[in-house]
Amino acid sequence: GRGFAFRRKQKVERQYRKLLKKRRKVHSQPDDQFTDTYPEHLKHLYLAEEEKMLKKRRRPPDDSVLSEEKLNKAVDTCTFSYRSVNTEGKSKKKTSNRKAKEEYEKIKAERAKKKEEAEKRKQQREEAQRLYKQKKMEAYKILCKKTKKGQPNLNSQMEFLLQKIQQNT
Repeated sequence: GRGFAFRRKQKVERQYRKLLKKRRKVHSQPDDQFTDTYPEHLKHLYLAEEEKMLKKRRRPPDDSVLSEEKLNKAVDTCTFSYRSVNTEGKSKKKTSNRKAKEEYEKIKAERAKKKEEAEKRKQQREEAQRLYKQKKMEAYKILCKKTKKGQPNLNSQMEFLLQKIQQNT
């Protein structure tokens, strides 16, 4: 935004530009004259700004002829596929974009694996619950059998208890 820090930065930039103009007029000592007088906690900011200004000055003006040649080269290379031009011009190092894509694919594969395992566990749990309910229902049917007169069928209950005892031993 355009808060206090931004205005302070602009003020420092203006003062710095004024200093540079004064130095050009005087033709005195080189640009690093004031690097030692910077406040210690802001020194890195001033030095970075100074480097930017030096780079701007060193940059030669673009010739219109050179830019036209670059444009023609770009048009010629556009006829080839984008990937072939990309791999020819660049080294085989992984770019940050490619690294990010690989990282994303790795994470995606891990998530898919976890999802698959969770699905298997869910199916096993559902199968176990289904078998348990089925067993319970059979036991309930046996224990709830009634005679013609509506009395509990003790004979079937005793058989069920006998089977249960035999299975446990």
